[in-house]
Amino acid sequence: MVSVDNLTVSYRQHPALHHISGEFVAGALTAVIGPNGSGKSTLLKSIMGLLKPAGGQVRTRTPRQRIAYLPQLTEIDRNFPLQVRDCVLLGCWSAVGAWGGTSAQMLAQTDAAIRAVGLEGFERRTVGSLSSGQFQRVLFARLLMQDAELLLLDEPFNAMDSRTTAALLDLIHQWQAQGRTVIAVLHDDAQVRAHFDQTVLLARELVAWGPTAQVLTEPNLQRARALAEAWDDNAEICHTDETGA
Repeated sequence: MVSVDNLTVSYRQHPALHHISGEFVAGALTAVIGPNGSGKSTLLKSIMGLLKPAGGQVRTRTPRQRIAYLPQLTEIDRNFPLQVRDCVLLGCWSAVGAWGGTSAQMLAQTDAAIRAVGLEGFERRTVGSLSSGQFQRVLFARLLMQDAELLLLDEPFNAMDSRTTAALLDLIHQWQAQGRTVIAVLHDDAQVRAHFDQTVLLARELVAWGPTAQVLTEPNLQRARALAEAWDDNAEICHTDETGA
């Protein structure tokens, strides 16, 4: 579904990701894990095309309009007085554009998506009045409306209660059963072992990539921690040529 070839991404010419290569398996649930600052969110943004590589490239095998991206909650401004139903309807944006109208079918699908995430009765509530868990459910309902083949989720369960997390994990497994590909940034190793087939372990460079049981070994986790402890944000600037060398 996604191929990463010698990818380097830099902020102020210092690498956030350094020469990463690998392939995301189509139809799999893949977790991206690693210490804080290891480049996990950077990898998702690179797949989405929100960041320009300093070297290497990312290739996706699905059209841009069939990719859905869920950023971290801290990156979303909830002050705009948007109602829950309208927020979920934004999942139709790629189909209707700025000036298109919504059909009766889209409105029915919106109500079904809201029910699917357990928020029936919240349609007229503003998103700013919701708890973090309720708002995350709204964002998952919007993802349902996008009907994406590839879903990129950045810390989707951060600060969520166990009930909300379990409900959203059920949705993710439903997406996999439908043949969709999910790539999620996560922090809970036990959660990764229980629910995700594949894992990418980062520490700015690639530590391991493959089946979860083979990646989440103590030697790999120790190496990721050691690399994180050795980071020097004042290190020499990373230079890459057109080939990413």
